[in-house]
Amino acid sequence: METQTGEHRTRSPETCPTLVLNADYRPLSYYPLSLWHWQEAIKAVFMQRVNIVAEYDQTVSSPSFKMRLPSVVSLKNYITPSEYPAFTRFNVFLRDHFTCQYCGDSNDLTFDHLIPRSRGGTTTWDNVVTACSPCNLKKSNKLPKDAGMWPTNLPIRPSVHHLHSNGRSFPPNYLHDSWQDFLYWDTELEP
Repeated sequence: METQTGEHRTRSPETCPTLVLNADYRPLSYYPLSLWHWQEAIKAVFMQRVNIVAEYDQTVSSPSFKMRLPSVVSLKNYITPSEYPAFTRFNVFLRDHFTCQYCGDSNDLTFDHLIPRSRGGTTTWDNVVTACSPCNLKKSNKLPKDAGMWPTNLPIRPSVHHLHSNGRSFPPNYLHDSWQDFLYWDTELEP
């Protein structure tokens, strides 16, 4: 496929992600932001699973068609969002504001089991906190009381709303102008 804007070649379609909205015009996910690769978006358009809400100026073409790349699409069928987010490393970091819960550092982050796995601890929301590597190594496989290390905030299972609220402090690196009406970050604060 050749990529064009008007009559001039431009950047690769790889730099044109598509924001995916639910049928109610809210992003399917904020963290991470629900984005599709341009090819996924075009496939969904042809399968009539989405409506195109906004487009890039950039086009893609083949011998049989030419179309502008979608920058925003909405699903035709509503997907009921989950009340609770998936347990992932990123979501644990987001819940804990991307800071070590022992010393407050934000570099070299890992996660730590309050009750170590070697002592029967589980990998669950209420047993895992964000920790920098030095604190994680220092605590090792000890209980917090044995290590003399207590997390700043006790771990909880966050709601989607909780993560959304925390995530306002960490907007994505890339926000296309056509996405602004559907997102809730204060974009005037961005460089």
